[in-house]
Amino acid sequence: MKYTLSVLVENRPGVLTRIAGLFARRGYNIDSLSVGRTEDDRFSRMTIVVDGDSDIVEQVAKQLNKLIDVIKVTDITSVPHVERELVFIQVSSDSGNRGEIMDLLNIFRGRVIDMSKNNMIVESTGDSAKIDAMISSLRPYGIKEVMRTGKIGLLRGTKEDDRRKG
Repeated sequence: MKYTLSVLVENRPGVLTRIAGLFARRGYNIDSLSVGRTEDDRFSRMTIVVDGDSDIVEQVAKQLNKLIDVIKVTDITSVPHVERELVFIQVSSDSGNRGEIMDLLNIFRGRVIDMSKNNMIVESTGDSAKIDAMISSLRPYGIKEVMRTGKIGLLRGTKEDDRRKG
């Protein structure tokens, strides 16, 4: 099973290397990793997707929490959250199939971001299943290159919402 961890870390050089090293030393593969600054420039949030069982994820979370630059680790896999990926796909196109490709993009709420005589670069955002389906649908036209960001995710609601309920 794939698990999604949201990790709040200090925004300092070397943090990503230490976290990646922790996974490598334990022989765990990172399925995807996205990192960006938060609303506070002192911190970054990592969304890490790892394949394994609950024991592996629990062990990874414990090890991450031991790192000095890690503020908080949250397994958001089975709690209400929002997640998305961004994908760029370079696909073969010509005047004969551009219309079909554009119709397909409308289904996936994708859009063309670059076009040349023989190619289009398209983009879309969505959950992993939507991105996989879009790639599969475009494959018959001749995919030349794919670039995916990896998953990003945030818990639904806020701490303020939780306080108001109680």
